[in-house]
Amino acid sequence: MIKFFHISHTDLDGYGCQLISKKIFPDGKYYNANYGLEVKANIKTVLSQIEKLQNEEVFFLISDLNLTSDESKSLNKNINNLNDNGYNIKLQLLDHHATGKPSADKHDWYFLDTSRCATKIVFDYFCENYDEFLPSCSEGFKTLVEAIDDVDIWHDEDAYFEFGKVAMRLIAQANEINPTLFPNQNRQYRLSMLEKAIDFIEKENGHIEFDDAIHHIKKDSLKLNDTNDTLDNLSAKHLVHLLEDRKEELSIYHKGQKGILTFTLMNISIPANAFLKANPDFDFFINVGRRGSVAFRADGKIDMSKIAQAIAGGGGHPNASGGSFKGWKETIDYSVVKNFIEEKLDNI
Repeated sequence: MIKFFHISHTDLDGYGCQLISKKIFPDGKYYNANYGLEVKANIKTVLSQIEKLQNEEVFFLISDLNLTSDESKSLNKNINNLNDNGYNIKLQLLDHHATGKPSADKHDWYFLDTSRCATKIVFDYFCENYDEFLPSCSEGFKTLVEAIDDVDIWHDEDAYFEFGKVAMRLIAQANEINPTLFPNQNRQYRLSMLEKAIDFIEKENGHIEFDDAIHHIKKDSLKLNDTNDTLDNLSAKHLVHLLEDRKEELSIYHKGQKGILTFTLMNISIPANAFLKANPDFDFFINVGRRGSVAFRADGKIDMSKIAQAIAGGGGHPNASGGSFKGWKETIDYSVVKNFIEEKLDNI
């Protein structure tokens, strides 16, 4: 059985590519990245996974991401070295960004076509290379590919452009499940909602019906049971559920008191308080932002304003404070963030 790895972009077009590849490789390993640091980190992660598969056939696909000349050169060297040492790796990049031309000119695995969005390129690739792919696609699925192409290439006169606009906003605003701490759950959340878009795409004024339905689609996707609630509360309960599965891994300590450390969560007041109430063995909640901002929450057991002042030059209320770290170095690695915060807490 082929071991499949797929890195794609973090927008509608990027997730559209993975909606396609999952039809053939439902059990593959999937990753999403924006440019720069995230691309390099994800490629490094995939290569480390591939190194464990010397006796396996591997397909490594990258879509909707243009690599720099240095990134392409490094990846090409790593894959060639592995294959020269007995591995069986197929590398394929499918993209449409013109800035990737220098890399496409040098590497035969780098396919570039600026006339189609990446989703359409990937769709055509799977049609050409997997006989079982096209019969698995409904007419609505193929139309969704057209809608993604219309909006990504900005064919604003085409039939499905307006539907593509709604889908683009859906993906851009699907922030209820954090992609850094819970990448697989976040990806599944977005892809499942794209699948539900197919129910509307062939309808007259389907883009309007789809737009009207998004709130309910999100709520249905976040519910843990049949009980309805506001989107904020359902999102908070879902996040608490995810955090509870990893709470020991995310735990930190300060002078005998136990807290949880999260990274890049948005609008933490509701989920932080929900988590602390549901987990009374935890005394505080800290969330660090991507650029070094930090939020502190508690439920009456510890004065977080003092901690905020001591480690981040901030302050606020005992149960709700904030701050920002000077000289913060951007990272996407949670372990780096945790080591940083633990050292700060130890030095108070």
